[in-house]
Amino acid sequence: MKLTEHLDPRATGLAPSSALALSERVDAQRSAGESVSKLTLGQSPFPVPERMVAALRDAAGAKEYAPVQGHEPLRKAIAAYVDRQLGIDRTADDVVIGPGSKELLFLLQLVFAGDLVVSTPAWGSSVAQATLLGRRVLSLHASAEDGFLLRPAALEAALATEPRRPRLLVLNYPSNPAGLTYRADELRELGQIAQRHELLVLSDEVYGELHHKGQHSSIARYYPEGTIVSTGLSKWVGAGGWRLGCLVFPDQLRPILSAIVAVASETLSATSIPIQRAAVIAFEGGEDIERYLFQVRRVLSALGRFTSRRLQSYGVRCAQPTGGFHVFADFGPALEGKASIDGSATLTARIASEARVALVPGVSFGRPREELTARLAYVDFDGPRALAAVGVIPKEQPVDETFLRRHCAPTVEAIERIGHWVQTQRR
Repeated sequence: MKLTEHLDPRATGLAPSSALALSERVDAQRSAGESVSKLTLGQSPFPVPERMVAALRDAAGAKEYAPVQGHEPLRKAIAAYVDRQLGIDRTADDVVIGPGSKELLFLLQLVFAGDLVVSTPAWGSSVAQATLLGRRVLSLHASAEDGFLLRPAALEAALATEPRRPRLLVLNYPSNPAGLTYRADELRELGQIAQRHELLVLSDEVYGELHHKGQHSSIARYYPEGTIVSTGLSKWVGAGGWRLGCLVFPDQLRPILSAIVAVASETLSATSIPIQRAAVIAFEGGEDIERYLFQVRRVLSALGRFTSRRLQSYGVRCAQPTGGFHVFADFGPALEGKASIDGSATLTARIASEARVALVPGVSFGRPREELTARLAYVDFDGPRALAAVGVIPKEQPVDETFLRRHCAPTVEAIERIGHWVQTQRR
């Protein structure tokens, strides 16, 4: 039979997500008894808050289909959440729920016939989805000097060449892979440019609650009529496997929301109703959720600071993260003149083989192949244990290196093995 000859070339030319594929490989190696540090998948190590787990347990018997747009009490809770946390006035009718924000981004790109604009290093799925849909991609390469963040002048220059093309800008912050974010004045300027060029903006704020100082701000405050806010449960309450995401629209973009709901009705139908009911707890918040986030931020802030500074001490260029749990490291300065390491894929393969630490190469985030960059997700530790331990430390007392070595040891040791490997390359 020759049925396989009829596969769509856009699908056959698409490689699996590198972060997911590398993480599955490490899991297989560990199952086979190999010792490998896993700094690949950006999955929160912390437990889902107990009140959410209890709510899911209580809702386990619910078996009805939810409305395609989402469970109304959850949509109300999310609208109240973005008003409370981001200062954006929305209603339940402005919210769409889906089985993960990645699925919702795909539906957005499907219904909006425009180019995709990203700034690299960028989370790779948006580009892969655009390629799958046959959309044109405009990639803007941010520099290490700019903190690998999109600068207003670069966006203005790129858009000015064809000022009236329909375009979707995906802006992710605090960023995956760099763990960095924008100041309010930078968001205001980016919003003004987007407004002037009539861009559609997808503001991916899934790491917003993990801003290490709890000071996340949204571009939707400065360009409300053209910005869709995306968030979910995966990062800030540790529920990645629950697969729940949401998009929050302004009233001016209601036709796009309606189109997404129509397509969703013929594809995903609805998101799991027990998970939607439990998710209400997260977005309604409360003292327990705030306490949980405060302690999570303390650990991630201390570990991000340790990771970046230790890598810097080995000659690796790496900015201290301001949110989330990633850093984007440039090994170029530390490995200058090493012709045998000709790109990020070779770099990460060597580190995996010789230092036994798995990283994701920079090329997976749209960076040039020859650039010696890699993403590190500093989450390979026992999250429940670390969360319990930090809870007994007075809130005014900083989380120190002794704590990290005791409660986040696998990550600390992995960073130091990387450093030792870098040092051996210089000899």
